Amino acid sequence: MLSSLDVMTILLSVAALLGTARLLGELARRIRQPAVLGEIVAGVLLGPTVMGRLAPGLATWLFPATGPEPIVLAGFSHVAIVLYMLVAGMEVDLSAVWRQGRPALLVSLGGMLVPFALGLGLGWFVPAAVGAQPHVPRLLFALFLAAALAISALPVIVRMLIDLNIFRSDLGMVVVAAAIVQDVTGWLVFSAVLGMMGAGRESTPVPTTIALVVVFAGAMLTVGRWLLNRVLPWLQAFASWPGGILGFTATLGMLSGALTEWIGVHAVFGSFLFGVAIGDSRHLRERTRVTLEQFVSFVFAPLFFASIGLRVDFLRGFDARLVVLVLTVALAGKVLGATLGARLGGIVGRQAWATGVALSSSGAMGIIFGLLALRAHIISERLFVALVVIALATSSLSGPVLQRLLKTTQRRRFVDHLTSKTFVPRLDSTDPAAVIGVLAEAAARASGIDRVELERAVLERERMMSTGLESGVATPHARIEGLVSPVVALGLCPRGADFDTVDGSACTIVALTLTPAETPNVQIELLADIARTLQDPRVRADVLAANSYPELLAALRTIDEAQHDKRTDAARPR
Repeated sequence: MLSSLDVMTILLSVAALLGTARLLGELARRIRQPAVLGEIVAGVLLGPTVMGRLAPGLATWLFPATGPEPIVLAGFSHVAIVLYMLVAGMEVDLSAVWRQGRPALLVSLGGMLVPFALGLGLGWFVPAAVGAQPHVPRLLFALFLAAALAISALPVIVRMLIDLNIFRSDLGMVVVAAAIVQDVTGWLVFSAVLGMMGAGRESTPVPTTIALVVVFAGAMLTVGRWLLNRVLPWLQAFASWPGGILGFTATLGMLSGALTEWIGVHAVFGSFLFGVAIGDSRHLRERTRVTLEQFVSFVFAPLFFASIGLRVDFLRGFDARLVVLVLTVALAGKVLGATLGARLGGIVGRQAWATGVALSSSGAMGIIFGLLALRAHIISERLFVALVVIALATSSLSGPVLQRLLKTTQRRRFVDHLTSKTFVPRLDSTDPAAVIGVLAEAAARASGIDRVELERAVLERERMMSTGLESGVATPHARIEGLVSPVVALGLCPRGADFDTVDGSACTIVALTLTPAETPNVQIELLADIARTLQDPRVRADVLAANSYPELLAALRTIDEAQHDKRTDAARPR
């Protein structure tokens, strides 16, 4: 029974963790860094690393080591990590892996096998140098280190690609598909490691645990996906939105976590696989996914990542040589392996290196891996600290490096490839396929390529992933063999077409973009420019009001005028 003092202490500790984590998370976003960086720093400040040294009495009172308070916080932490992995699983689109074909497969294999082999060798030949616990069998430790270096942070990668306006590009889809394969494989290996360690029920033999894990994964990704695909339309028809579908998802996610905990591996594996199964359903709306992601990311995830700092003294556990060693191996394995796979898959030049850099981030997944291994006594505290530092470093550096790799000397403007022939001032249909058909016909007149071929290519790309952006903008696109120069066809759809946008809005501006197959960078630059230009609400309003090609050009020119005004203001002496 909790006393009034216990309840007060619990509420104060949760409020301190959540408030500080959100504040520093927002500050991290302002400087274009992952929010998880600020959230972990919040825990470091409130934990034994800082407050435990500067104000030990306050630290002990706010975060006591014994009594009901640490039990309640541990419970919050477990629920938070289960929900976070559920959301991470929902980002996985298994069908996208198959649709991307050979390039995605080779990138994922290169980005997974090379760091896995390096981690396995490091853990097997020099386990003591990388923080292995003396009682842990060498093979188990080597397998853990290999999986930890091979996994990628899918949520961080997706966020980074969105920030750079290349998430819906061909390069973005190859990177996401490769990260999906690495995530699923990494968690399967790590679940086997936990089962072999006996981290679950002691009464379950190791072979039985591994067999049950394989059966559960297979059933969830086949029969489970099929059942969820049948149930979701019924829920969306008869349950309240979004509460009904959110409650259903969270309930089954936690039940799946409870089942894998009973099997003998951590609950996060069950919730992750359930997230994969439900996220792969074509009936799950993007807006539903985003609503759940925001709820978890702004409440539960900050509590979990901040609580990490309460468990570990980062000053005492920091080993510079260990950090440099593991960071070098992780980066070399990821970047070189994925880049090699990209080249073998037909991706050349800077895009191949960009693929490797994008997959180098281990982010929150690496931290969760390390924390579970620390709890299972597989690794030492100093290796855990090294894994946290490495995860934060790779997540912070991959975005700026990727941006530099893809940067061009002169900004390419989509309006330069738009003509009076490819502007459709009114699209009457609200069906995305019909809208694409009309715009493909306009693009065919401008390019001289068969309309049926263009329409087929764009629709095939659309089936891989919807190209709906926020605020009613869609960017269907394709790379076309034999196309000499880029073609952009822009149409206005007053009634709105359903391109399954992130914010649930109907698309009133549709910009179909065709680029030569041999110049992948051009596609990335044009799609980024469309997203950047049309994110301004004033520009969107002016574009929607255009009834002719000259009016459209005048509307698009407002963005140049606004940027010119900003540059002039910045240059004006104060």
